[in-house]
Amino acid sequence: MSDRTATLTRNTLETQISVSVNLDGSGHAQFDTGVPFLEHMMDQIARHGMIDLNIVAKGDTHIDDHHTVEDIGITLGQAVAMAISDKKGIQRYGHAYVPLDEALSRVVIDFSGRPGLEFHVPFTRSQVGGFDVDLFIEFFQGFVNHAEVTLHIDNIRGNNTHHQAETVFKAFGRAIRMALTPDPRMAGVTPSTKGVL
Repeated sequence: MSDRTATLTRNTLETQISVSVNLDGSGHAQFDTGVPFLEHMMDQIARHGMIDLNIVAKGDTHIDDHHTVEDIGITLGQAVAMAISDKKGIQRYGHAYVPLDEALSRVVIDFSGRPGLEFHVPFTRSQVGGFDVDLFIEFFQGFVNHAEVTLHIDNIRGNNTHHQAETVFKAFGRAIRMALTPDPRMAGVTPSTKGVL
């Protein structure tokens, strides 16, 4: 399988985002986004997905974190799509269940070429450390639309909002890792009866 890396910059009047990914990395992560709790969650994606991830973001966080969080999701989705290219030889589907104390989440992903998000996370609080947890759906919607994946996220149980969020992001990282792992039996083959994804 060829080198699966990408570096992408996305500039708007609201944000300037730069993302570098290595899908076959060691889980190394470096962030400068101005949104600390999102960085903590992104670190889970890198470490559990074994993806090297470098994200620098400048946004209108003096208003709120909405544009920055959403645009990081968009740019990360674009970078992942660029890094996997034609998707030949990948597993395509991935899933993971991840617990953290009382919390348990399940994430299932399909690199289908069809954007679709089902996000069912009944957060018990509206904020963690000043971060508005409603913004997580904006992050995942941005990722889904631009990576062109089908993504189902379910928090099955949990009382602690931090734990709920962390299990979601850890499971997301592990599901991506499974889906993008090369399948030696599918080498050079697109995993679809259509022949394209």
